[in-house]
Amino acid sequence: MKAVDQATNSVLVQAYSFTSAPIAKALVEAHKHGVRIQIILDKSQRTEKYSEADFTAHAGIPTFIDAKHAISHNKIMVIDRQTILTGSFNFTKAAEDNNAENLLVIQDARLAAEYTANWEVHLKHSEAYRGK
Repeated sequence: MKAVDQATNSVLVQAYSFTSAPIAKALVEAHKHGVRIQIILDKSQRTEKYSEADFTAHAGIPTFIDAKHAISHNKIMVIDRQTILTGSFNFTKAAEDNNAENLLVIQDARLAAEYTANWEVHLKHSEAYRGK
């Protein structure tokens, strides 16, 4: 959440599971302050009981579903084309409170460009989230 709070330009999100209200709220707040937020989620988030997809989509954040793969198992954020958050950490309450997880924060514009290019490949075959 701290990294999202510090964003000034853009946040690209790619997540398998997205049930963390604090992370969703941080993204919506950044969006309200003019940060360009875009989210790609696994198809399971269409029906997940506690998915934050509805919350972000209703806040005006472009939210997409990547249904091309058996599982879209990515867990990344690219912030301001400079910072990458990646690791085993799903964007969930369970990951925050209960699980043994790792989260790597990388400051590298060149690597962020590669992550962004990969994110864009997945965006091309994703569809807009339409809500439950």
